[in-house]
Amino acid sequence: MSTSSEQMQNAARLWHEHRYAPFPAGLRRAKGGGTDVWLLDLYTAGCVVAWLNNGGTLDPENSRILQSCIEDLDQFVPEINDPAGTQYYQRLHQLALLVSRDLTGTT
Repeated sequence: MSTSSEQMQNAARLWHEHRYAPFPAGLRRAKGGGTDVWLLDLYTAGCVVAWLNNGGTLDPENSRILQSCIEDLDQFVPEINDPAGTQYYQRLHQLALLVSRDLTGTT
């Protein structure tokens, strides 16, 4: 499957928003899926940047990392009680799903 220009534009827009959003202070020591959530943010962001820089493709290792991050985000996001944290991690989750769309074969 090929990455659409609309998909790239949406991902770039979400990435821009996420990049300039402050990390939610109340979640600095939180865990999501057994991982410190700041690491979950870091790993997901790294995959998103790689995907954007490579024209909508990821190597197998980054694809595996991103899928793992999505699984952790699936579990963590519903547990967030802080509105700022919810918004921050919902955006990250949406971005991860958008980037992974072609990797999983779904649309």
